[in-house]
This record gives sequence, C-alpha cells and structure tokens, in this order.
Amino acid sequence: MDKAAELGALEEEMAGDTSLPLGPANLVFGEGSVSCAVMFIGEAPGANEDRLKRPFVGRGGQLLDDMIRGLGWKREDVYITNIVKRRPPENRDPSPAEIEAYQPYLTRQIAIIAPGLIVTLGRFAMNYFVPTAKMTRDHGRPLRIDGRIVFPVYHPAAALRSTEMMKVLREDFKKIPAVLAGKLATELPPAVESKVTAAPFEKTENGSARDIRQGSLF
Repeated sequence: MDKAAELGALEEEMAGDTSLPLGPANLVFGEGSVSCAVMFIGEAPGANEDRLKRPFVGRGGQLLDDMIRGLGWKREDVYITNIVKRRPPENRDPSPAEIEAYQPYLTRQIAIIAPGLIVTLGRFAMNYFVPTAKMTRDHGRPLRIDGRIVFPVYHPAAALRSTEMMKVLREDFKKIPAVLAGKLATELPPAVESKVTAAPFEKTENGSARDIRQGSLF
C-alpha cells in the first residue's frame, strides 16, 4: 500500500472511531505532500478549519502559507496537520485527555509520512514532543528527538497578535531550510527523552505501520 492509500485508510479509520472525543465537530485529518520533507503540526482546528475540513485555512493559515512561499515552497510541498483532529468547543485549548486520545493516530500519521523535519506550531505542539520545553527559550532551536529533528516556532495565529512575535516567527522560519539540510546540527542539544507515551507503531519493510508495543514517539 502506498503512502496516500495508507493515509486514506488511516483517515477512514479515524472517522469511524466513535471513542474519539469532540465527535460533533468535523474531522480535520491533514493535507499536503505525502512525500514531504517537512511536516507542520499545530494543536487543533479552529472554526474555519472545522467548516472547511482543512487545516490552517484561517488568518493564521494564510500567514503560514505566506511564510512557506517565502522559503520558495508551496503549501502542496509540505504536510500540515494538528495533534487533535477536531475543533474543541469555543476554540478552547485541547485537554490532556483529548491529546492522549488522538495521539495514536498522529503517531501513525508521522510514521507513514516519515518527514525529515517536524515544525511544531505553538506551545501545545512543541510540548507534545518535549514536555519540558518553553517557547520563549526554545523557539527556533532544533531539538533531536528519537532520531528526528523537531523545530519549535510560534503559532501563526499568536504572531498575528504581536508585532514582536511576528518578527521572531519570520526569523525562525528563515532557518528551516538550513535545519532540514543539517547545517545547524551544531545547535542540536543532546538527545532529549520525551515524557509523552506514544502509540506503539513503527514502519514495516513495506512502509505500513505496525503495532510494536514500545514507547517511541516515532
């Protein structure tokens, strides 16, 4: 099964999983290139995303698109998703229980796509991978987690509310090609053990995800 088909099967499985919280809201699975080098992960869909069933399509998404174009890429060149795949009521923060419930699906999504770099958008996405990280300290700092590079940046929606944050976000974005190419490898700290207990899946030889009952994020 190729990546697109495998992601389609995963999305169908999620849609039929009645145990997942936030069920009244639409499923916003993610979109983009299944062969991407860079995967952007936010926290949860908002009202526009819920309505259109697409990630990052509001004002924050427009800013994200603009910054992706600034790197010489198109939205279609990357993959964009969220930790929680349905909108929490009134755009509230996702709860720990909601994050935990959606975690196995995100783990499998990452395993299928296998990006070279994960760019986390905002505090919740950053702390999903590195619970001890602080945005003010660790934004724009490549973190090697379980053999993969995670690059935290401010959430585009938050940057729209702060001129200073917007400036920082744009500067951090400029680093992404160098981080992806490994040119900032000297900035990587020693391996950081995440406290998040991931769903037990890894890729098999044919590229599918299988249950291995181990605790790796990827």
